[in-house]
Amino acid sequence: MLFDSGFLRTSAPFYMDFVTIYFLFFPVLMAFTIYLAVKKKYKEHFISQGVLLIITITIILVFEIGLRISGGFIEYSKESSFSYTFMLIFLIIHILIAIIALIAWVYLFITSLKLYRKNQLKEIKNSNHKKMGKLIFLGLTISSLMGVCIYIFLFVF
Repeated sequence: MLFDSGFLRTSAPFYMDFVTIYFLFFPVLMAFTIYLAVKKKYKEHFISQGVLLIITITIILVFEIGLRISGGFIEYSKESSFSYTFMLIFLIIHILIAIIALIAWVYLFITSLKLYRKNQLKEIKNSNHKKMGKLIFLGLTISSLMGVCIYIFLFVF
């Protein structure tokens, strides 16, 4: 099923369509979880961040496994009308931003969760949590949109 034709009417397999749609809506999902914190619904914020983090990591694993099994970026890029060099540079930038943002997100979640469990909300508020959260949101949003662009470059044009 993962490698069957996708539902977006391109040459991409199902898993690629699914991952792309998820990351298209991911910034909205992330913004909603941040909105919960703004409204001082901290418990809901932590739960939704944890769920979103687990879902995102799972989807990334599905994507990476599917990509390896299906031949990888080199195979997909053969069909693109964009040059391989452009695609490779774009991909490398995307991967760097994604890795940095994901590691920062995991770090922020774990450190904040430890303080939250100790009922030290003041410590979280007094830390750079909010500033770091904004940077992580920006990085994850850029990475998500770049991933959607890569899909478009590979399977639409």
